[in-house]
Amino acid sequence: MKFTCTRAQLQSAVSIAAKAASAKSPIPALEGILIEAGYGNVKLTGYDLKKGIYTTIEADVAEQGSIVLGARIFGDIVRALPEGNVTVKSEGCNVSITCEKSDFSILGTDAADYPELPAIDGQTGVALPQNLLSEIIRQTIFAVSDSEARPIYMGELFEISEGRLTVVAVDGYRLALRRAPVENTEAECSFIVPGSALSDLEKLCGNTDDPVQISLGSKHISFSIDSTVLVSRRLEGDFLNYKKTVPSTFNTEIRTDRYFLQRTVERVSLIIDDKIKNPIRCYFGDNQVRIVCATALGKAEDVCIVEGNGGDLEIGFNNRYLLDALKAAPAEEVCIGLNTGSSPCVITPVDGSDNFLYMILPVRLKAD
Repeated sequence: MKFTCTRAQLQSAVSIAAKAASAKSPIPALEGILIEAGYGNVKLTGYDLKKGIYTTIEADVAEQGSIVLGARIFGDIVRALPEGNVTVKSEGCNVSITCEKSDFSILGTDAADYPELPAIDGQTGVALPQNLLSEIIRQTIFAVSDSEARPIYMGELFEISEGRLTVVAVDGYRLALRRAPVENTEAECSFIVPGSALSDLEKLCGNTDDPVQISLGSKHISFSIDSTVLVSRRLEGDFLNYKKTVPSTFNTEIRTDRYFLQRTVERVSLIIDDKIKNPIRCYFGDNQVRIVCATALGKAEDVCIVEGNGGDLEIGFNNRYLLDALKAAPAEEVCIGLNTGSSPCVITPVDGSDNFLYMILPVRLKAD
């Protein structure tokens, strides 16, 4: 195998494929990137048996072939090379990488040892703008569970119905929901994508209206972005019935500037650290929310002006859960629905639309 391309092209492709390479695997080849030189292009693949990413770049291919190179060492070398054209050549498992006066020789692995990515049978297909999909993932993924006790919640539920996409993430303490219209599709489907795959997908999407092509198979799903494809297994199981879980009526509803409430919570949270996880106390009064927190470091108190009367309702929250929701909400003003001090708090748009919803369970408070 022998090919030549620009350093910028190669570095971009290596960084993309390396996202899916395994950090440590009993199959050594999975810790590398599969490089396949064909007619006028080179394909680079990373795969950890759960998700795979491959991307293709144009190159001057003198000799076709394939090899697996360690993702870490190959990436470090390419990043360190000077600007210019890079030539990669393999003879057996010996690989040389040259650029200008820089010359590296490393050992590769036979491409035959690299597992094949799963094929997508393509039962259902839909397209979404890259910027929209990236935004939806960013505004929901913080609520994906990291606990393997309930693996189904380590992913996000995607539902497409009646020309709308609904994405839901839940971790047992909070729920994040985003909705958006889907154009030019009559697809009706539901699937769950692992959060780790969505994190990589969000980074692959650009700030553009160019589409992400989604192909849904029986056990896997693929996302195609230009010359890059991410393939992931689907999570199987019963996801939370969010329609029955989220309260539909509230005793109290207040309106507030999202950023002002966020900054108030941030200031009070300054006396909370990883070791001191005391909740914040929120007192919803007449046109104001008083937020208090006391820890071994001291006590903090602040007030945020709102519209509405909370009836002196006192609720405790994990400060990070509340901040995550406020930072993600795609609106300048939000409506906060409340019932009792032990029932969920629901954050929605003030205009009454249903394009986003964040639900946070309260924390049981001890006596002052």
